[in-house]
Amino acid sequence: MRNHSLVTRPTQSQFGLAIAMVVVSVFGVWLNAKADETLPSSTPDFPSVIRSHSDQLAKVESDKGASNLFVSAIGPALELDDVARTLGANPLPAKLAKELLVPDLTTAVLRLMGSLASWHLASTVRQSVRDQQLPAVAERLFGSPQARAWLDQQVTAPWHESLNLLGDVVASPEWAKGNQEKSATTLLLAVLERATRLELDAMQASYQEWDRIRNWKDRVRGLRGQARLCGTWQWIVHNHQQHHQEQKLSLLFPPTGNTQTTLPGLVETIVLGENVYLRWEVDGRVQEDSLQFSKEGQRLEGTFVNSQGGWGSISGKRTAGCAP
Repeated sequence: MRNHSLVTRPTQSQFGLAIAMVVVSVFGVWLNAKADETLPSSTPDFPSVIRSHSDQLAKVESDKGASNLFVSAIGPALELDDVARTLGANPLPAKLAKELLVPDLTTAVLRLMGSLASWHLASTVRQSVRDQQLPAVAERLFGSPQARAWLDQQVTAPWHESLNLLGDVVASPEWAKGNQEKSATTLLLAVLERATRLELDAMQASYQEWDRIRNWKDRVRGLRGQARLCGTWQWIVHNHQQHHQEQKLSLLFPPTGNTQTTLPGLVETIVLGENVYLRWEVDGRVQEDSLQFSKEGQRLEGTFVNSQGGWGSISGKRTAGCAP
């Protein structure tokens, strides 16, 4: 067993100044790297949530444990009550679970929980270094092999490399046998820098994952709408600008998830309830269609406007159902 207490402590003033320099340096690099990425304008108080559930986050050792903690505490605390209720419900029928994107939702929740656990881990390591409680640094990182193994499994997480780099320093022979003040200071600053990087990477991942999860119901609604629109339609466009000219088209809307078959020029489709919005862009020209379902979803009626001043009516009639 390593004696992690062998590292000699630098003076308080030296180390305090070094801490400030490392934190400012790493945070500045992170801000520059993330300057073009925007976070949601209104977010929960993540640090408060992490502090309130710190003991539980430190003990997460499996996907099941992470999911249970999210359902019982973290989800509601992050204003994701609908998600928590959905994942906490009795097993849903396979078809309904697929329609509600439950597999994707579960994966996203596990990514969020991993990010929060890493954020908590990094902050406790940094605090231990600031307090010069050196044996606690290794204890935080390796005290629970199962918890660390669960984090190590998340190899695609944006904070995973930072976690490994931090662990490499604390697990190194130099960390265990460092007994000179200069060597100790260098190692401590390396730990501090890497813990700060891990905390910032995990923080960013947590915010972004939370934002994706909170838009889950919108994605479900969108997919339901696309499924309703799927099929072949006879389209009649009546353009009032062009002397009431009529144009007849046959449009094939593909099933959800089919990215290989798309209508030329169709760049945006929004279906909410009975309302359908389509945006077309062709050779620099833009057209927007506002439509409504009728006749039990067999017809579409509405209007259009385009960037050339055209406007008029659109009527659509379903001529064939959705083909896989």
